Amino acid sequence: MGDSKKVAELALNGGPKAFAGARGKPQPKIGVGEFMSIAERFGFARSTLDRIRDAIGDGDMGTGPNLARYVTAVPADTKGEAFEKLARETFGVSYALGVSSGTAALHCAFVAAGVGPGTEVICPAIGFYATAGAVVQSKGIPVFCDVDESLGMDPTKIEDLITPRTVAIAPTHVMGSVCDLDPLLEIARKCHLKVIEDCAQSPGARYRGRYVGTYGDLGCFSISAYKIIGGGEAGLVLTRDERLWQRAYQLAECGGLWRPDRFAPPRYEGELFSGTNYRLSELESAVDVIQLGKMPDVVRRYHTVKMSVLRQLHSFREIVPQKLNDVDGEIGYRLRFFPETVELGQRIVEALKAEGIAGSMRGRGARPDWHVYSDMWPIVLKTGATEDQCPFSCPLYRDRGGEVEYARGDCPVADDLFERNVNIELNQWYSEEDCHEIAAGINKVLSAYCTADPTAPRWL
Repeated sequence: MGDSKKVAELALNGGPKAFAGARGKPQPKIGVGEFMSIAERFGFARSTLDRIRDAIGDGDMGTGPNLARYVTAVPADTKGEAFEKLARETFGVSYALGVSSGTAALHCAFVAAGVGPGTEVICPAIGFYATAGAVVQSKGIPVFCDVDESLGMDPTKIEDLITPRTVAIAPTHVMGSVCDLDPLLEIARKCHLKVIEDCAQSPGARYRGRYVGTYGDLGCFSISAYKIIGGGEAGLVLTRDERLWQRAYQLAECGGLWRPDRFAPPRYEGELFSGTNYRLSELESAVDVIQLGKMPDVVRRYHTVKMSVLRQLHSFREIVPQKLNDVDGEIGYRLRFFPETVELGQRIVEALKAEGIAGSMRGRGARPDWHVYSDMWPIVLKTGATEDQCPFSCPLYRDRGGEVEYARGDCPVADDLFERNVNIELNQWYSEEDCHEIAAGINKVLSAYCTADPTAPRWL
């Protein structure tokens, strides 16, 4: 031991502190410069930016914000918590998990549902690649199901695709419309399969009076700048099942950081497994909690516009409107119909554009599009990230009798309708007069190329 005088001088024993406090003046790690960079991204005029800059200063910020969200290391009143709370209240579910993207939401949901090596998930032939891609990322195998004239998964074709390896069905609610969920859910219950709803393209749509994303075991959303709600890139997972929520969180929060005692041993068998980081930032949450609050009004405006246009359209022998599985639940940012032939559709689109109406059509020989199964190259070519081509050549899959091939023609209805459908973009801000003029323009074009027939399929 040292001499008694030195021991007595220790602050621990009542002596003076060697370092009483910092004299250097700290500056915020994230300060005015970062705030102004965000303001610039919002598109304010330079004169407005100058006024904002004059109104704020580093002294107003203290130590500055923390734009990350660690659920067990920060107060509960974070923007991330506000976003998840609003999601629970809006959709009427027990659990909501905000994540970094819609694809992250799907990955979390598939892992939570038990997708892994040796398993299969039934996916729609039309819908963005991310759905089937997240199955592969979970080490499962996507099996594509053909669609009907709603462009959603055809429930009558699901049962033939179910094998002992099938663990889930993943219906996609396409472009503002909804799948026919009742028969799909009946099949899932009968066969003891999980249902993961992909609602990325239809946030706020309803089926039988309830929000999509609340019927399946898990519902996944893309809260994105490319969707009708979202400012940047975010995702959302909904469920009523606590264990499914915990498993989804386990993948999203780095393998256990979500737990009250994050570094503790497992509380129950299977609780812990290696995860990744799909955490939603506070910056994104701050935008998207506002966006989610706007969703009901956005959906109402779109729905009103589409219904107004559809009510004014005439029926034509050569035109089949898109099937609407729930008219009242439609969002309505796209109006779709199927001309008798591709050639007729191309003439219609050309004429619509000349009338000032935003029509489009894929047609034959178009460039690949990852919204249809046969063009999803990372899947249909069965290429993995490594030479062993996992999961397509996984022994756990083949030992269970698994073998999958993909080719155009597997889903003939999807092949046909994806080429032949005409899309008309709608705008939530259209006035009643705008709707009248658009409907009149569609009728004008269809009358020029088709045969009016009151007995033909109706729009509503």
